[in-house]
Amino acid sequence: MVETLTGTNRSKGMSYQELLKTDSKSVPASMKKQSPGDHAPLSIDVERYFTREFHDLEVEKLWSRVWQLACHEDDIPNVGDVLNYDIASKSYIIVRTGEDEFSAYPNACRHRGRKLVDCRKKGLGVLRCPFHGWSWSLDGKLREVPCQWDFPGVSEESHSLPEVKTGRWGGFVFINPDPDAEPLEDFLGDIDQHWTTLPFERRYKAVHVAKKLPCNWKIAQEAFMESYHVIATHPTLLLEMGDANSQYDSFGILSRAISPQGIASPHIDTDLAGEPYDDTTPFTAYRHPVTGDFYERLEENRIRLTKKDGRSGIFNSNAEPLEGELDNADQHICNWFGGRLTPDMEADKHAFGALPVAEARAKRAEAKREQLRPLMGDEIDNVCDAELVDSIYYSIFPNISPWGCYNPIFYRFRPDGDNTEQCIHEIMFMMPVPEGQDRPAPAQIRWLGIDDDYMDAPELDRLAKVFNQDQINLRAVQQGLHSIPDGRVTLAEYQETKIRHFHANLNDWLGL
Repeated sequence: MVETLTGTNRSKGMSYQELLKTDSKSVPASMKKQSPGDHAPLSIDVERYFTREFHDLEVEKLWSRVWQLACHEDDIPNVGDVLNYDIASKSYIIVRTGEDEFSAYPNACRHRGRKLVDCRKKGLGVLRCPFHGWSWSLDGKLREVPCQWDFPGVSEESHSLPEVKTGRWGGFVFINPDPDAEPLEDFLGDIDQHWTTLPFERRYKAVHVAKKLPCNWKIAQEAFMESYHVIATHPTLLLEMGDANSQYDSFGILSRAISPQGIASPHIDTDLAGEPYDDTTPFTAYRHPVTGDFYERLEENRIRLTKKDGRSGIFNSNAEPLEGELDNADQHICNWFGGRLTPDMEADKHAFGALPVAEARAKRAEAKREQLRPLMGDEIDNVCDAELVDSIYYSIFPNISPWGCYNPIFYRFRPDGDNTEQCIHEIMFMMPVPEGQDRPAPAQIRWLGIDDDYMDAPELDRLAKVFNQDQINLRAVQQGLHSIPDGRVTLAEYQETKIRHFHANLNDWLGL
């Protein structure tokens, strides 16, 4: 179906560094860096994805010791604003204690352990337990114990709230439950060099969606760490994304993947993709540039597939046959074209057609500059094409993924309590604060259940369609790991660099 051996250690076509040389602007030094590293392991024991023993080890040696993103400063903008941050079985409260000061404490009453905060609160003067009324000042000092005469061993010295270490980066508040942890600045190292164009301090949270997923948090995170899956999971991207020629790098606790846009995948059949836009639209019709199969949306949950030999069949969005000569269709393509669409998606057209690579990328970049000009002013004219066009997705150990440059996407992945086979995928859009304006209020979180469609969050726009394709795999991966013959998953040496880098760091933290 696609190339297997090319005679070299990479897919055919232009490398990413060669592509950067065609840029119409000056490219920053961070984009020119290459640091793939050499990270063991190349295979992983599947038990780390579902056993209680491994989950408990993560709670003990990772979540209890590592720096982790708890919230954004804008989420608690005023003194006395409080929210709770939950990770696995642990819960913490984050408090704005001053105009520019934050504190964190275990989210548990020192009396009988009741959580002090169940949800976000505004303007609290004290932290009061809803069970029996014990209270603490915002600085954690014990303030009041009803009938204190009945607790002779309780005092401010013995029963104040122990403070959890906090740190800040890019407008986000991080916590670390380990009192002996290194400062956040030392943990993050020199990662600021990767966000010189639009640092996160200049952004606000325009979107925040949290979706429960039927898989371990590591499985969900790994699904967004490589472009190797595009050929099978997101084939509608092949005409405009150089998936197999992505660049992968690692820098300490940071890893990066850069997938070029405006250039066709090396997987495609050039004869089939000669004029790829003549009979297709982004959401209603598609000619697969590898197989030649033609998919067209008839209505929601109803797609016609026509093979090159003229045979056809009609399928629903789960790729189940409804009528016609054919029994099988691509599930991810049927999900894309048969799933829910907005009116804008139904009317959408390909923006630039089949243009030469440099021209296509330049046109995409210019369109993005004009889109961002009201937010960033003429400063946007200095941003290179690559930073505006390409998918530059970072991962900061252990569980956040901020994207590069203008791209607003920011992910966080967490275990869903102590459920080893369920997690929470959070999507935030960190947009530039409009030039000369006050910071907009942060978006409130929208929760989606485990069986909900990402399209139930319209603020995600077309990205929801991509997530729906990813979601098809996640439950099946979680289930399949229990049956893998030798009990180990196999990783690519280069294209899954980010996953290998993550597990090498995880092994170090867990002492494996």
